[in-house]
Amino acid sequence: MGNGELGAFLRARRAGRTPEDAGVLYSGRRKVPGLRREEVAVLAGVNADYYTRLEQGRETHPSPQVLDALSRALDLDPDAREHLYRLAGATPGDTPAPTSQAVSPELRRLMDGYPHTPAFVLDPLLNILATNTLADALFSAFRTADNLARMTFLDPAGQRFYARWDWTAQATVANLRVAAGFGSHEPGLRALVAELGEGSARFRELWETHQVRGKTREPKHLVHPDVGPLTLTYQALDVRGAPGQQLIIYHAEPATPSAHALTLLSSLHATRTADA
Repeated sequence: MGNGELGAFLRARRAGRTPEDAGVLYSGRRKVPGLRREEVAVLAGVNADYYTRLEQGRETHPSPQVLDALSRALDLDPDAREHLYRLAGATPGDTPAPTSQAVSPELRRLMDGYPHTPAFVLDPLLNILATNTLADALFSAFRTADNLARMTFLDPAGQRFYARWDWTAQATVANLRVAAGFGSHEPGLRALVAELGEGSARFRELWETHQVRGKTREPKHLVHPDVGPLTLTYQALDVRGAPGQQLIIYHAEPATPSAHALTLLSSLHATRTADA
């Protein structure tokens, strides 16, 4: 995404770090949101002029020691810290090849072995590379189930499907920021960001916050037009044979309304597919 991304990330995270949270004492009115550059430099133990050059893009390759110090000063979580390292080109051995778009037959068979739970494969840009039958049924509310970010921000169904739409929007953008850390290794990122930014003011706003977060495990609150509310948890599993791909598995707690709704959804989808 360019060397300017390092400075933009630092500026955004500095603006989001309050003096109170950082333990910085001050008096009088402040002219900037968050911390001042000089305050971050003091907290990190680096020269203020050097830190200014980092934010301005005049210095783009800080040492790992400086990156560690900045991570502590800005209170970065592990995802954000790793992202900072990538932007600075300092992550040891981190030179990934472009993610394969091909999903192996073995993984497809594994997904098809989960008839009662939606399963699908994503790449770092949130493109949906493969789905099982129940995932097809789950995403049938959308015009095209091709990319989770497009579905969230550009498809009108997104705001109806995601019960906590703004929370989902924030998480989606934070997931895409992980891909931004790989820069040229994800050549489709620029085009996707431009498309989303042109179509959604909320995406543009969230993209500028530079929040970074990978997929882990958390509940999803969905509203399907055919079966109503669904509360699902998910697991995101790295595909060892295809670096960059993730297998996402949604799960409903047994004997809950959501589990019954998934069973109904599967039946409805099978009937429609047979009638088509």
